[in-house]
Amino acid sequence: MLSNKTFARLLCFLFILQIGQSCQQETTYDEKPDKYKTWSSYLGDPGRSHFSTLSQITPENIKNLKLAWEYEADDWGQMQMNPIIADSLVYGVTAALRIVAIHAGTGKEIWQFGDSVKVWHSTSRGISYWEKANDKRILCTRGSELYALDALTGKPISSFGDNGKIDMRSGLPESEQNKFLISNTPGAIFKDLIVMPLRVSEGSGAALGDVMAFNIITGNLEWSFKTIPDSGEEGSDTWGDSNIRQSDIVGAANNWSGMAVDEELEIVYVPTGSAAPDFYGGVRKGSNLFANSLVALDANTGEKLWHFQFTHHDIWDRDPPAPPNLLTVERNGKKIDAVAQVTKQGFVFVFDRKTGEPLFDIEERPVPMSKLPGETAWPTQPFPVKPKPFARQSEDLSEANLSPYAENIDELREVFKNADKRMYGPPSLDPVLLLPGYDGAAEWGGAGADPNNGILYVNSNEMPWILQMGEAENDISGLPKGQAIYQQNCATCHQPDRSGAVASGFPSLIGIQYRKEKDEVSGIVNNGKGMMTGFPQIKGDDMDALLRFLYDQEIQHSVEEKVVKKDSLTVPYKHLGYTKFLDSNGLPAIKPPWGTLHAIDLNTGEYIWSIPFGNTPELGEKGVGLGAESYGGPVITENGLLFIAASRDGFFRVFNRHSGKLLFEYELLAPAFATPAMYEYNGKQYIVIACGGEKLGTKKGNKIVAFALE
Repeated sequence: MLSNKTFARLLCFLFILQIGQSCQQETTYDEKPDKYKTWSSYLGDPGRSHFSTLSQITPENIKNLKLAWEYEADDWGQMQMNPIIADSLVYGVTAALRIVAIHAGTGKEIWQFGDSVKVWHSTSRGISYWEKANDKRILCTRGSELYALDALTGKPISSFGDNGKIDMRSGLPESEQNKFLISNTPGAIFKDLIVMPLRVSEGSGAALGDVMAFNIITGNLEWSFKTIPDSGEEGSDTWGDSNIRQSDIVGAANNWSGMAVDEELEIVYVPTGSAAPDFYGGVRKGSNLFANSLVALDANTGEKLWHFQFTHHDIWDRDPPAPPNLLTVERNGKKIDAVAQVTKQGFVFVFDRKTGEPLFDIEERPVPMSKLPGETAWPTQPFPVKPKPFARQSEDLSEANLSPYAENIDELREVFKNADKRMYGPPSLDPVLLLPGYDGAAEWGGAGADPNNGILYVNSNEMPWILQMGEAENDISGLPKGQAIYQQNCATCHQPDRSGAVASGFPSLIGIQYRKEKDEVSGIVNNGKGMMTGFPQIKGDDMDALLRFLYDQEIQHSVEEKVVKKDSLTVPYKHLGYTKFLDSNGLPAIKPPWGTLHAIDLNTGEYIWSIPFGNTPELGEKGVGLGAESYGGPVITENGLLFIAASRDGFFRVFNRHSGKLLFEYELLAPAFATPAMYEYNGKQYIVIACGGEKLGTKKGNKIVAFALE
């Protein structure tokens, strides 16, 4: 006889099947389904448009938008995920990487994957969905492993890889098998393939960033593209050493931010990241193809069709931060299929999707040369003539641009005066003012688009940072082992004295023994969290030694080993950490706006509108409309609306997308550093978003919430 719990689960399962079938039966269009009415792909569709043709919610009735349901997760903290919706289920990822399936009309949990397994301390931007006939799968990641789950039950599919999972490092050379590699961003689906974004270390010894496509049915590797080429292959002569792929120091050039797919042209568009080590390129002299590029690959084979490099020999961490947008623009009365890429610099590059030909002129302009011994900055960098940058550039600033709200203005003037403010000012032992900052103008939330009319919508940060290099302390002889491991791996971000850089997102580690258990800390060290990459090579005795140091137990450990040799993976200069240029109250040291939102017509390259985005609560009424940092992108509707949360002030807002006028705002229980998703269930239109907070020092949340008309 079935228990009540088992019977309830059976009813839920049958209900899902029934709804799924009815949804499919009701989808009848003249030709093929409107892909912009569903949200079964990351950011809405394979072209990453963030776009919906659902029209029940209008500019006229938006004032009637109300909270429809909320889901409370088992864990708290930052959720960057963009939900996807298939049939009657909303799929999401919680702060601890638990995959949840939620009923689209009620918010009730149907299943959860991860409630009885290890809690992961990382971040995820979502999952991928694939179906063929009655076979429906969720593709998700934990650490270096890619899982295939049954979409209706959440159970691993045993025929995929090793009982439902594969190690994504299996597609890389043997030398890479124990290196840090995860995926924060959902893979791109094409036919029976999933092309995986990868996040790797940014320092010496990083894993190779090959683009790899795995078979969704079997888990087998189908093809790969080497972003750092082998000797004799195209681009191998751009690294100073044609055998650089075999280096034990240089790596990365990975796609971490996601990709776009043109299903008709059968092309996947891959923005690649910086080569590692990030800020010192003396060990990788040259332009470094195919790092920092948009690479168009044949989605069936991985063969390169064309590429464009956005930053030559990147020493500023100027990797493209978001997937490109596929859209159609008009030139001289002719429609052109285009691909647009937003960047951290605040540039928008637009290309013909088939040929890679730029649709606006791009100029190679001279930039400053490096004076750091051993470094050779590339002499020119590409600048699009149109559109103009959607964020201020450091070279445009003067002392008059310092914040009028700063109480320590003399101190800020001194820092500003001594900093190199030139565009592409090369890293050196002196400070460089980086604006837009490390996280960029554009960030991982990406831009939204009207894909049929060539309009791009992008929110932008206006946060200045300080870039500075120092001499690497490669000789760690005589230090206790735990302290030496800390100095080599952790001190750059958390500071040599463990005091952290809280305003920049790196917490103090002083007194960590009173806040976290050792198991949790070791998990974060190995797997990463937020901005922090993982260090899986720290294990066993090394992990024990590091924990003793962090927990102030090293000095009492009488047999603590002293380090007597140098680390083999070293460079002569190191990055001194991620430091924001802030006033004494922790606010940006430049005048507002500190966050903006833009509509750009890519048919002409001109701006339709630009407005400040977000408030600064620390300044009370004075802070309204000054703009604020934001992480997460917009959702655009065909009938004239733009939905966005993203801002650190914690509001969910709706704008008129044609004018930029604010139509609606709602204060969330915690900020939503994520992109919403839009769907229809039982004739009602919903907008759903994850509210995890925590980032930028905001309060933690654990809710996924949906809005609809009352």
